[in-house]
Parts: sequence; C-alpha cells; structure tokens
Amino acid sequence: PAMKEAAKKTKWNILRGDTVQVIERKHPEFGKQGVVTVVDRRRDRVIIEGVNTGPKHQKANPDRGLAGRTIMKERSIHYSNVNLVDPVSGLPTRVSRKTLEDGSKVR
Repeated sequence: PAMKEAAKKTKWNILRGDTVQVIERKHPEFGKQGVVTVVDRRRDRVIIEGVNTGPKHQKANPDRGLAGRTIMKERSIHYSNVNLVDPVSGLPTRVSRKTLEDGSKVR
C-alpha cells in the first residue's frame, strides 16, 4: 500500500540537501535536525545525515584481509515524520510555494 501511495505523488516538498527536523513524537530521535542525503520516492522515505543510525554488520573477507565489524549506518525514516526547517527561525515549518513579483518561485 505504501508504494501505491508514493506512486500517486507528483510534487515533492522535501528534496536532497534540505535541512529537516524529526517531528514524530514517538520516534527516539524526536527533535533532531539534519540534512537530507537520499530521497526514496518509491517508498516515501528519506535518509537524514546523522539521524536514525543503527548497527550494520559487515561480513569478514579473508581474501582482502578484512575483519568482520559493526558500523553505524543511517536508516531511512518516513517523509511524513519530518518537516522542513525554516532557515530564518530554525524551526520546523510546513512547505508552501509562492511566485514572487519578478517571476521566481520559492518554497
């Protein structure tokens, strides 16, 4: 069902490079801010730099001489659980689109 909902969308409010904040109160990373590194439009999910990290186990490779280890990797979070951060106030806000007098578009 999530992929069907994602396929219906034509406009995306959160893009790569945007600063966002986790707004889901039940999420353990609630209130944290970070920059979006990946937007998975097919699944309606985003990956935020330094937020929602979890252990990733790497298998050992004896041919290369690498030992097995555990690294912390950013996990995806649903886009509805994050809001764009206003660059002026630094607070999470809803996204609106406007056309200025000179014809340029802003979010």
